[in-house]
Amino acid sequence: MFKALLTEPELLTSTISSIAEIIDEGIFKITKQGISLIAADRAMVAVVDFNIFSKAFESYELDKEQAIGLNIGNLLSVLKRAKGSDKLTFILQEGKLQIIIKNSSTRKFYVPLLDLKEEEVPPVEQLEFSTKVELKPEILESGIADAEIIADSVLFEASESGFKMIAEGDVNRSELELEKGNEALIGLETKGEVKARYPLDYLKKMIKAAKIADSIIIKFGKDYPMMLSFEVADKLSLKFILAPRVLESE
Repeated sequence: MFKALLTEPELLTSTISSIAEIIDEGIFKITKQGISLIAADRAMVAVVDFNIFSKAFESYELDKEQAIGLNIGNLLSVLKRAKGSDKLTFILQEGKLQIIIKNSSTRKFYVPLLDLKEEEVPPVEQLEFSTKVELKPEILESGIADAEIIADSVLFEASESGFKMIAEGDVNRSELELEKGNEALIGLETKGEVKARYPLDYLKKMIKAAKIADSIIIKFGKDYPMMLSFEVADKLSLKFILAPRVLESE
């Protein structure tokens, strides 16, 4: 049996909303440490690495480790019924996941479990990044929104002097620049000048999780996958790994 009480529903609603944009179903592993999910999208362009730690819950009871298959859309539709002051109770027993939303009333939902096979996921733990940038969430959101009106991809560029996001169309161009020392550029570590281009359609989906974090960490390399990390200390970690868009002319 598994039973847990969450008093901050936004932690799950915001992260699952973003995850649901990338994958439609997955296997959640429930352990003493918390609940985790790692899965790739069908195109193998992006990987989701999600953990909500047991410390995030008001109470957390588990008699043995579990692995359950869920439709992400079904789970999200229930989570969206919770308001900020609601308390969520998750109960897993007899092959069912029950979600109880409690405030002035008590509402109960049952999310069906799926019999899913473990899918192969790229070995993202082996990635080694040459650049690490930490930004305020609203800065990355603005850069993505600016780039979207120009092109379908954005170039990330880091150097010892700062960080840039550049989008170029046939005649138009957008550029967001943060010089080292700017308070919006919280951290910058890079080995020389590094450039990589990424698809905006995926970035738009991933950035939906921005509201849970005070800062966003971007790790990347020249024409190399990017890791986008959202973290809430001791409570939650959400990482997206995104393949680069490499053009012959670059």
